[in-house]
Amino acid sequence: MSEEHMREPSEEKKYYKDCPGCKVEQSKELNQGLSITNLFIIWAVVLCSTLPASSLFPFLYFMIRDFKIAKAEADISYYAGYVGSSFMVGRTLTSLLWGMISDRYGRKPVIIFSVFAVVVFNTLFGLSTSFWMAVITRFLLGCLNGTIGPIKAYATEIFREEHQALGLSTVSAAWGTGLIIGPALGGYLAQPAEKYPHIFPKGSFLDKFPYFLPCFVISGVSFVVLIACLWIPETLHNHNGCNVDESIDDAVAIENGINEVDKEKTVQKNENLFMNWPLMSSIIVYCVFSLHEIAYQEVFSLWCVSPQSLGGLNFSTNDVGNVLTISGVALVIYQLSLYQYMEKACGPVGLAQIAGIFSIPILQSYPFIAMLSGIALYIVINIASILKNIISVITITSLFLIQNRAVEQHQRGAANGICMTAISLFKAIGPASGGTILTWSQKRLDATFLPGTHMVFFFLNLVEGLGILMMFKPFLGKKKKAQSDQLHRVIIEDNNSSN
Repeated sequence: MSEEHMREPSEEKKYYKDCPGCKVEQSKELNQGLSITNLFIIWAVVLCSTLPASSLFPFLYFMIRDFKIAKAEADISYYAGYVGSSFMVGRTLTSLLWGMISDRYGRKPVIIFSVFAVVVFNTLFGLSTSFWMAVITRFLLGCLNGTIGPIKAYATEIFREEHQALGLSTVSAAWGTGLIIGPALGGYLAQPAEKYPHIFPKGSFLDKFPYFLPCFVISGVSFVVLIACLWIPETLHNHNGCNVDESIDDAVAIENGINEVDKEKTVQKNENLFMNWPLMSSIIVYCVFSLHEIAYQEVFSLWCVSPQSLGGLNFSTNDVGNVLTISGVALVIYQLSLYQYMEKACGPVGLAQIAGIFSIPILQSYPFIAMLSGIALYIVINIASILKNIISVITITSLFLIQNRAVEQHQRGAANGICMTAISLFKAIGPASGGTILTWSQKRLDATFLPGTHMVFFFLNLVEGLGILMMFKPFLGKKKKAQSDQLHRVIIEDNNSSN
């Protein structure tokens, strides 16, 4: 390895021999390069958590129809919303708990258990034979899948500071990619006996369980990732049974006769997280965008497969899979090529603000896109889908950066747990509200004001517009003056680190 990527660990820092976190810190001191292996592991773990959350959207309409619980075709979206929401309801109830567990026992055991839960309960969901079985298996999957909070903390801790933005960008890119690849898999692999009768004949296992194949494939990928996670390093510090990350800095302070370490740190180490305004304000903004994002994912897939008489595109699940696959490929290309240059030019927060503004006219154009047909329809809907998903990833990445730099390591798991609890609550509301509003909008095709699907996309834009306004003016109250200054310092540091 070249000299510029190697250096001896600083003599003034003290490392504990049996502490896994200290071993990671020492490794980062010795090696200034970027670990592609760690990036790939983070990407794979987040993907495993995201795929089951999104893969059901293309076939959920048909699954609810097969359950025969909806009295009318327009009511299918209503029931579909509750199946989609059950996952997020479960995650809302347990995200903070998983964050606290990861702060106490480590990131690695939580990650491993969560991926195992995906393998088990996603498979069971594919075997659902009734509406309530689908709801319960999705709920348990959400309860036991506590990956996202700890993996965001892990992505911050496993890399040197100059690479943390890339680590968190990998989390958001994997999340965005999963939200696209998941529905693509669901679209291509659902109902295989109907699509590929020469491979899966009538009366076969996959004919009886037409939605099992996409779930089984995702569970198989998750099982491979589960095995790989057995060898990842733990990043949480553990010094004689006390989980503290400040000991490295404190050891230096003690040697120099200093009682307080780094008084200018943005957030105090033992601060109540709910009083940490840089953290809480970014979580509130993230909640708004999360509500918009999950509602959009639900509405988009249901809108695509809805008949043209109801303002939809009358797409098959394969058509939806094609659109989302193209969007996924474009998202990966953007993340690997253009993102870093655009971030350097605008900063992560500035880039998110600009992207959010452009998202509004794109989304409101969807009802007009439904008026197209043939090749023009496919070209325009693919362009719109690509732009919309890139904008979502830009926003998520900037908010990840602010959240994880607003707290110290020993609170990072709990902080991300609070974040995941809050956004899971909003995401639980998203599918149900999105499906309900879509059903309502499809019953008012002759209305004078915003007829048909114009209404549902108008509501989605209202939510996103609120999030954009918050990013431009993040809740600056008189009592929060000092902490709002801290928030601006975090944003400025993020912008400076990207330049």
